Amino acid sequence: MSEPVENVYESGARSGQPGCCPSCGCGGPAPAEGGSEDFNTSTELSKLGAAALLFAGVLVLEYGAVIRLPAFVFYLFIAAAYLTAGARVLAAAWQTLVRGGFFDENVLMAIATLGAMAIGAFSEAVGVMIFYRAGEFLQGLAVSRSRRSIGALLAQRPDTASLITENGIISVAPETVAVGSRVLVKPGEKLPLDGRITEGVSLLDTSALTGEPVPREVTPGDDVQAGVVNLSGTLSIEVTRPYDQSSIARMVELVENASARKSPTEQFITVFARYYTPAVVAAAAAVAFVPPLLIQGAEFDQWIYRALVLLVISCPCALVISIPLGYFGGIGRASRRGILVKGSNYLDVLAKLHTVVFDKTGTLTEGVFEVMDVAADNGYSPAQVLSFAARAEQFSNHPIARAIVAAYDKKGSPVGPEGVFGHAETSGSGGFVRIDDKAVLVGSARYLTEQGIVPSSSNQRQSGTVAHVAVDGIYAGHIEISDRIREESQKAVFQLRQNGVRRIVMLTGDNAETARTVAETLGLDDYFADLLPEDKVAAFEKIQAQAGKGQKVAFVGDGINDAPVIARADVGAAMGAAGSDAAIETADVVLMTGSPEKMADAVTIGKQTRKIVWQNIVLALSIKAVFIGLGLAGLATMWAAVFADVGTALLAVINSTRPISIDAAAAYMKK
Repeated sequence: MSEPVENVYESGARSGQPGCCPSCGCGGPAPAEGGSEDFNTSTELSKLGAAALLFAGVLVLEYGAVIRLPAFVFYLFIAAAYLTAGARVLAAAWQTLVRGGFFDENVLMAIATLGAMAIGAFSEAVGVMIFYRAGEFLQGLAVSRSRRSIGALLAQRPDTASLITENGIISVAPETVAVGSRVLVKPGEKLPLDGRITEGVSLLDTSALTGEPVPREVTPGDDVQAGVVNLSGTLSIEVTRPYDQSSIARMVELVENASARKSPTEQFITVFARYYTPAVVAAAAAVAFVPPLLIQGAEFDQWIYRALVLLVISCPCALVISIPLGYFGGIGRASRRGILVKGSNYLDVLAKLHTVVFDKTGTLTEGVFEVMDVAADNGYSPAQVLSFAARAEQFSNHPIARAIVAAYDKKGSPVGPEGVFGHAETSGSGGFVRIDDKAVLVGSARYLTEQGIVPSSSNQRQSGTVAHVAVDGIYAGHIEISDRIREESQKAVFQLRQNGVRRIVMLTGDNAETARTVAETLGLDDYFADLLPEDKVAAFEKIQAQAGKGQKVAFVGDGINDAPVIARADVGAAMGAAGSDAAIETADVVLMTGSPEKMADAVTIGKQTRKIVWQNIVLALSIKAVFIGLGLAGLATMWAAVFADVGTALLAVINSTRPISIDAAAAYMKK
C-alpha cells in the first residue's frame, strides 16, 4: 500500500535515501542499502496494538458504556485512535497534494475516512484506518521477504581486503587495491576482488554468484571472482581487475539498475493508475451528489456513505504494488539461481520466446579443446606441422590456439617467441606469422583458400575443428581438435522445448561436419557453420526472418565475437563465468555459470513471473468489480470495502512472493 517497489534498487540500494513509488505516489520509504528497509516489525506492531486498544475503547464508549461520559471524552478517544492508526497515511496524502498530485491510495483513504467522520460513522472510519494499517504491516512483511534474495546478493560485497605489502598485511578498502597487488584471504572470508591464485589450495562457496551449491576446488593458477566465500585453505591472490570491474561489482550494478527497464505490463499499469484513480474520485462524487438531486426521497448521507465505500474499494494499491513486486520477485528469484536479468522487460520477452539460438564453442560445448590428430602433406612431418602451428598461435588467446600450444608443450619443448615475428591475426579465421624467414599461415580452410592455397585434405570428413597449416605458400597439413559437448546441453534443449520454445538453432565458425555432429547429438532444429563474426549477424537475421514478425528470438553466447549478435537479439544472454566482457556488457541476461541449462531456467522464471502478474491483474480487477457493484447497490459497508481492498492487495502480494517462498523451502529441505 505505501510500500514502494518500483524504485527498489535505484532509490534504496544506490543512494540510501528514502524513495517513493512513482506509480502510486505513496511517499513510503524505499529500502536502504543492502536490501534493508525502513520497516521495523516491533515498532509497527506496537503502533497497531495501541491503535487497536484505543479503537476498543471507542467501541465500548459508543455501544457498551453503562455510564455515559462527556462527548469530548468520546471524541478524544476517536481522535487518538484515528491518528494513531492513520497519521502516516494522512501525512503521505498531504505530501502528495503538496507535490501537485491529487490522486493516490493515501488520498483516497484520507477522503473516505474523513468523510465517514463527517457523516458520523466514527467507528467505521477508525476501523477502516486500523485495518488499512494492518494490511500495510502484513504487506510490508511480504515485501521484505521478497527482497531478501536481492539483499543476499548485495551483502556479498566485501568490506575490506587484506593487502600484502613489504611491511606486512594491512586492511584496506577493496576499491583502493591496484591491479597486480596481492591480497590474502583466510578461511571464512569473502574474496574482495577478482584475481588469480598464486599460493594455496581451497574450496570456494560460489552459490551467491552462480547459484551452484557444490563448492569449487581451486589451486594456484585458477581465476577466482570477488564475492565468493573461501571455505578452507588460506589463499594468496594476485588482483587482475580493479574493484569497480570485478564480478560482484558488476552484478550489483546490474541488479540495482534492473528496475529502470520496465516491462510493458508495468508501463500499462502505471498509465492505468494515472487515469483510473481520478476516474474513481469523479465517479464517487457523482454517486454522492447526483442521486439525491435527481431521485426523490434519496438522502445525501446515504449516498455519500456509498460514495465513500466506493472510494475505499477502488483503491488501486493491489495493482500498483503487486505487479512491480511480481517482476521484482522474478528478478530476485533469477539472481538466486545465478541468472542476472537486467530489466523486467526482458522477463516478458523470455516468457514469449519462439526461437533460441546458441553459439557452439563455450556455450553448448565446453570450449576445452584437445589436439586429437596431426596430418602432414607435401613432405612435411606431423611434428613440423605442430611446431609451425604452435609457434604461430602462441600470441593468440583463442581456445583452439591454446590447445595447439598445449599439445606442443607436452612434447617437452615449450614454445617461445625466438625467431617469430610479424604476427597478424584475422578474427575467426586464422593468422599469419614469419618463422625463421618462412611465411606461415594457420587457420580455417576458407582462410587458406582466400590466400590462394587449397588444402589438399579439406575434403576429408573430420569430426572436430580443423586448423590448416601452410608454409611459404605450400600446404603442410592440418591439425584436428575436438571439443566436448557439455553434459547440461541435452537437458537445456529438452527443457526449452518443454517451455514452449518452437525452434533451437546453433551458430558456429566450425566446419559443417563438426556442426552437424553436435546438432544431431543435441537434437537441434538447424545449424549454420563456417561463420565468420560478421557472418553470424547475417545468419541470425535470417533466423529472425524465418521466425516471423512479432516472434521473439534469443541468442546465447560467450565470446567477444558474439557481442554483435547478442545486441541484435530480442533478448541476448551471455555466459558470465567464462564469457568475454564485451558479451556480458552487451547482454540483457547474464548466466553466471557456464551451463546452457540456466537459459532454460531463465525462460521458466520468465513464464512463471508473467503468469503471476496476470493472475494478480485478473484477481484485483475481478474482486473490485464485484464489490463496486455491491457498494453502489448499498449491499456493501465500509467494513466490507476495506476487507476487499486490503485482502485483495495481500492476496496479490502473497501470490507474487510465492515462487520465492517455494525456492526458500526447497533450499531448506536440501540442507
